[in-house]
Amino acid sequence: MNLPGNIVPKSTGYFPSYDGTEIYYEIRGKGEPTIWVYGIACLMNHWHHQLEHFSHNYQVVSFDLRGHNLSAIPADLKQMTVKSMAKDILALMDHLGIEKAHFAGHSFGVPVLIEFSDLAPERALSYTFINGFAKNPIQGMFGVDLVERLFKIGRFAHKNIPEIWTPLWKFSTQNPLSFIVTGALGGFNLRYTEWKDIEIYAKGTAEMSLDMFIPLFEDMMKFDGEDLARRIDKPTLVLAGAKDFVTPLSFQESMHRSIAGSRYVVVDKGSHCTQLDLPDIVNREIETTIQTPAAEAR
Repeated sequence: MNLPGNIVPKSTGYFPSYDGTEIYYEIRGKGEPTIWVYGIACLMNHWHHQLEHFSHNYQVVSFDLRGHNLSAIPADLKQMTVKSMAKDILALMDHLGIEKAHFAGHSFGVPVLIEFSDLAPERALSYTFINGFAKNPIQGMFGVDLVERLFKIGRFAHKNIPEIWTPLWKFSTQNPLSFIVTGALGGFNLRYTEWKDIEIYAKGTAEMSLDMFIPLFEDMMKFDGEDLARRIDKPTLVLAGAKDFVTPLSFQESMHRSIAGSRYVVVDKGSHCTQLDLPDIVNREIETTIQTPAAEAR
């Protein structure tokens, strides 16, 4: 593990994406480029173990998804889609002069990268898909078929009684009890993930614009990238947490079977945020994927 004194400094910036939306990014280190894509309603902090580790030997590029944190909400909310975010990645690469890169996606970041793999297949060197999915995992999330119904209730409440719903949303996401419930449901492994990482996540979620989140979540539920996944021909790691009840393992196994030559690794005790729970194991598996020659992918 790298000591604090060995932390690689970062540079930051903004760029206008294809539709003019300002996207925030950070760069650390030098070497072969790696690009890291977090999940819906998350933050770069979800990758902090990986950004610190890989920046010593690679160029590490992270960015805020449109509508998230320091990136702007698009003027046209119809541009809050999986495809739009894939186009943001391509625009980011062009802005930074990156011809090809290794990619890692977590949760919702995985369908974004699957969409990117169709948009610009020649720009990828490898893919790491962590706790991800190729199609809507809502049915079966947490072992029940209730999430979509709860989302519809929340959407109705936000539209009709926002003065009640918005404060309730902020309170529920910042309540320490919700951290424990989220952990118990497989969002985090509370034995391994640092409490401050869960607090940072909750704070970011509470500050998120529901006007942006709702159309994006709807687009995520419609997404079906199984056919796109079958076309991926780069070295690919599908990494799952054995205790992940947010993205059912069956969805991750199906994605692995769709991608010829992909490796499937299930991390014991890993939750839906395996990269936060057990970073040393995850970093080792990512390193193996990055170092896999393209010819071995199929």
